[in-house]
Amino acid sequence: MSVFKAYDIRGTYPDQIDASLARRIGRAFADFLGKGPLVVGRDMRSMAPEIQNAVIEGILDGGIDVIDIGLASTPQSYFAIGHLKAAGGMCVTASHNPKQYIGFKLCEDEAKPISADNGIREIEQMATVEAEKAPVADRGKRTEVDTLADYVKHVSAFADLARPVKIASDAANGMAAHTFPAVLAANPQIAHEGLFYELDGTFPNHEANPLKVSTLKDLQALVVKTGAELGAAFDGDSDRCCFVDDRGRAIGNDIVTTLVAREVLKKEPGAAIVYDLRSSWILPKTVLEGGGQPKKERVGHSFLKARMREFDAPFGGELSGHYYFRDNWYADNSEIILLSVLNLVSRSDKPFSEMLDELMCFHSTGEVNFHIEDKVGAMAKLKEVFHDASSVDELDGVTIAYGEVSTPGWWWVNVRPSNTEPLLRMNIEADDRGKMEEMTRRVIEILGTEPEA
Repeated sequence: MSVFKAYDIRGTYPDQIDASLARRIGRAFADFLGKGPLVVGRDMRSMAPEIQNAVIEGILDGGIDVIDIGLASTPQSYFAIGHLKAAGGMCVTASHNPKQYIGFKLCEDEAKPISADNGIREIEQMATVEAEKAPVADRGKRTEVDTLADYVKHVSAFADLARPVKIASDAANGMAAHTFPAVLAANPQIAHEGLFYELDGTFPNHEANPLKVSTLKDLQALVVKTGAELGAAFDGDSDRCCFVDDRGRAIGNDIVTTLVAREVLKKEPGAAIVYDLRSSWILPKTVLEGGGQPKKERVGHSFLKARMREFDAPFGGELSGHYYFRDNWYADNSEIILLSVLNLVSRSDKPFSEMLDELMCFHSTGEVNFHIEDKVGAMAKLKEVFHDASSVDELDGVTIAYGEVSTPGWWWVNVRPSNTEPLLRMNIEADDRGKMEEMTRRVIEILGTEPEA
């Protein structure tokens, strides 16, 4: 499959992405934007310095200046693009993928994402089809800038703790090990116990994907052992954060979005809150009760960020653990969401678990994957079987609903195709656990295959 994906460029090194392709991607990126300077940062993977240097050389070949920020998380790269008023930029990273992967997350000015809808396809065409171009006569210039101190100052502006708090976190040997210790040093009210804070792109302890509950076991144990008020798990490039409560429970990111959205609306009555369509119905219900405007969007950071800009939304969240902030160039940031949650915990007379309990009143499967080649046919079959549904929404895949959140006995299912794999992804929620389990069995029966283990 192509390394040029829906939201980024990503593949294995060196068979799919090597220094030669990286240089061509850099040149294509420079030609596509046609202006600079461009920020380029990189993660901690063993091949990242080589790939970063190659992509920078390609940009310089196109006559565009580069601001090299060196080792940087993806949120730090977004910050640098906005803070330095660059024309765009990228982070050389493969996010949570295993050690053999490398890639690029691309942005325009103000950290606006470049996806398959607005540039990646054109960059692919230039980098892989067109003949390699000679460097322009007036090559660009490379400047090295350390942005970590300014990044920490920006992130710390979101902290407003009413008292000291105690937390545990897991950096998964990823880029949070580079940025979060500096954030902690600037916020001494946070007492911290950390796991796997050694930068290591081989990920020796566990996969850097906190959506997999199996990767949270060590953090859950540490939270309980140390009496921490919550736990935070970062992914490889530190743009996602998943939470564990004081009891050691893994918490759905839609519930965290709901909790923070409720607080945001106290400060900005009537504001829009953007969320992805897989989220629990407690989220739009809570936003409406708080006087806000719930704005449902299809899955994917480029879609949520565009929707937030459209409505000047101060906050948005995805089930995947991406959280977006208007005052962060509408970009996602794992440390800002963690500080936002800690602000709430520091002001509550209830433990984090009790704050969440009142929102965890519905029952969901979480995202379940199925290997299905005919994804379109499978979705059509669901629509046919559930033809009498209260509503059918095709914003992203198909969402079939029976009833509304105000009517007992409601349930809904969303089934959507993966952008990169022969997978169909399913989410089901109901107001009753028995109904959720019943409809899960029914949908699996209709799909005709068992879910992935």
